[in-house]
Amino acid sequence: MSKELIAKWHAYMENPSKEALSSMLHDDVEFISPVVFTPQKGKDKAMQYLLSAGVVFSDTKFEYVHETEAGNRMILEFEAEMGGKYVNGVDIIDFNDDGLITRFKVMVRPLQAVNMLWEQMGKQLEQVAS
Repeated sequence: MSKELIAKWHAYMENPSKEALSSMLHDDVEFISPVVFTPQKGKDKAMQYLLSAGVVFSDTKFEYVHETEAGNRMILEFEAEMGGKYVNGVDIIDFNDDGLITRFKVMVRPLQAVNMLWEQMGKQLEQVAS
């Protein structure tokens, strides 16, 4: 099932939409940000963060460069360039037996990238909230 989910995630990334994202997330999904200490719980919060990340990472040459799957987990390593800075990270995505994402953790490096991401995500989330 994880190969199908990886394909579904890649399809979403190529043609993002609220509806497609919503159909992949469990109602009680937990989103773990690289810049926010507290996990964000629930589909609405996860969608806010993931859709905002889509805006922040647009035009950054974002690309998945490696992927690993094991049981109900997929780990997708990505690279991007933000403001002339190299960004490297992983999306660790857990899902249930029904194929819905139950946990989405993002880890990013180096520190310059984390700081830039924190700033840009903050601005984007403020715009979504207003």
